[in-house]
Amino acid sequence: MNDVFADIDAHMESYLDRLKRALSQPSIAAEGRGIAEMASLLTDELRAAGFQVETVPTDGAPVLLAQMDGRRSERLLFYNHYDVQPADPLELWTSPPFEPTVRDGKLYARGASDNKGAIFARLAAVESYRRVRGDLPVGITWVIEGEEEIGSLHLHQFVAAREEALKNVLGCVWEAGGRDARERYEIALGCKGILYLELRARGAVRDLHSASAAIVVNPAWRLVWALQALKGPDGRIRIPGFYDAVRPPTPAQQAALADWDYPEEEVRALYGIDSFLDGLTGMALKERLLFGPTCNIDGFHSGYGGPGSKTVLPAEAVAKLDFRLVPDQWPERVLEALRAHLDAEGFSDVEIAWWEGEAPSAGDPAHPFVQTAVRAAERVYGHRPAVLPMMAGTGPVHLLCGQFGTPTVTAGVGYADSRAHAPDENIRLSDFADGVRYIVALLEEFVLRPPAPTPPFPLLSEP
Repeated sequence: MNDVFADIDAHMESYLDRLKRALSQPSIAAEGRGIAEMASLLTDELRAAGFQVETVPTDGAPVLLAQMDGRRSERLLFYNHYDVQPADPLELWTSPPFEPTVRDGKLYARGASDNKGAIFARLAAVESYRRVRGDLPVGITWVIEGEEEIGSLHLHQFVAAREEALKNVLGCVWEAGGRDARERYEIALGCKGILYLELRARGAVRDLHSASAAIVVNPAWRLVWALQALKGPDGRIRIPGFYDAVRPPTPAQQAALADWDYPEEEVRALYGIDSFLDGLTGMALKERLLFGPTCNIDGFHSGYGGPGSKTVLPAEAVAKLDFRLVPDQWPERVLEALRAHLDAEGFSDVEIAWWEGEAPSAGDPAHPFVQTAVRAAERVYGHRPAVLPMMAGTGPVHLLCGQFGTPTVTAGVGYADSRAHAPDENIRLSDFADGVRYIVALLEEFVLRPPAPTPPFPLLSEP
């Protein structure tokens, strides 16, 4: 592949300039800021690279569907998102978040790692490959949405409208991924699911003097007690039946975990902690991280939180929670069990104010498509990548891939200190170049080893 790699090197400055233009355009889904402008910018980039592009409307951000044929009829599915997280707190950025800046071989900007860097690495790979080799070996169907950072709220509308375009593909190249804290490249095959919700307790019609706490219910206490009913000091989630649907890892997934040299010491140093929860280490830590469901309090608010004192009996208390789910847990079922449990424990007054959810999806490390991605990574990164059956985080893998039995691999340009979702988000320029080469190597694998029909990876049980 030296001829294509040489073309990548020759055009790298141009590729980075185009990435910087995209990073200069805010596209914050949570604020509805710059979404249409970013979709337009990407549409122009995709068409210039030779894709046919359709802008598919939803009740939220538009979804871009880009298509390019190859020499054979088989197709790959690419998935990315063009929205980014809010940049706050702005004062913690060394340089402005939407003014891309290169320092010490790193490109700093909101979206550099998550996820615009990966988008432009793929564009660069397609352009260099076609410039040197002509047509692609297989076709590409590319889905780029604009609401991933707020839970892909309307992506189901796109799937319903363009379902046929998502079926019968060799596999999906997902967003995310990169090098870990020991510089080993990681490929993940799916995502945990999620149930995100808000619990709300109410008391008087307005805040009262705290002296009234002697005779008027305090909703903050009600909510604290309700939360205590969900999870005990032993870490077990107390909702009856919560663990019943959990599917144990397969032998192939267990083997992948055993091969994963999780960088415990480096991660603890990055997080500034002395130990992991419950003193976990080794295989038990890896199994808990990827195959353990969670119940997490994201935030709690009630009453006065300003400086000094204010003696107040709050009228309302609110907590935001997320449950990370593993196969075969469905968010709808967990929601029903949560409501039943709160009622049974005497908290029928605690309201589930709103919720959203995504199903989990875990892949098969032994699947032929996964092994194709592993070989491509070995050629570029010089070592066998770690293969993670799924990520600890969440994305719409089940919606786009899992429900159709499509195997999935990640391909990102980040590294352990890319600081996605945090101030000073960045990628290393060398990782961006390797990310371009990796997509080229993956395409080349379909020249070296033409694809054969392969079985789907295990599907979730129906809800």
